[in-house]
Amino acid sequence: MNRDEALELLENKELPLEKVEAIFKAFKDDMEVVGMVAMNLSLRTSVYDREKGKSPIMTQLLIELSEVEDMGSRWAVAKNPHTPAEILEKLSQDSVNLVRALVATNPNTPVECLYTLFEDEKIVRDGISGNPNAPKELLEKLSSDSDKLVRLRVAENPATPKEILEKLVEDVDKDVSKAAEIRLKELS
Repeated sequence: MNRDEALELLENKELPLEKVEAIFKAFKDDMEVVGMVAMNLSLRTSVYDREKGKSPIMTQLLIELSEVEDMGSRWAVAKNPHTPAEILEKLSQDSVNLVRALVATNPNTPVECLYTLFEDEKIVRDGISGNPNAPKELLEKLSSDSDKLVRLRVAENPATPKEILEKLVEDVDKDVSKAAEIRLKELS
């Protein structure tokens, strides 16, 4: 198979993972193909159904993709719900802030790692606001953030406890207060 055929095949998210793996191994040094492998894996996963697409081949490919120089591939690995915790810990040290920010959003990221990421720059810290495994202490701090989108994600986060939602109902931004109100009704 040539490079163009490989790229075309990778556009199909139904392509068997064994074929994706074979393409990755054959074109490991071609960053465009590697990026398409990462994109193919992203397209087969769902934030709503975390088990969808999970397999040993998927996990192995994510581990290998976490090592490539292509930032887009590491970005795709950082946000993938099948990425193992130890790989997310490693990517939490990535030189690219967007990779670290996506690690902060990933539900598989260990809590200790979230505390470390909270000390990072704003874009990374903000990623924690939507993480369903974010600890109460960090959600409390983020609920007072100057950025309304951060407060909105805290209000929408299923991990946000009732007392923080009650505070956010009083938020000056109507979208934040409305989201907190909706979440409070869901908890009742």
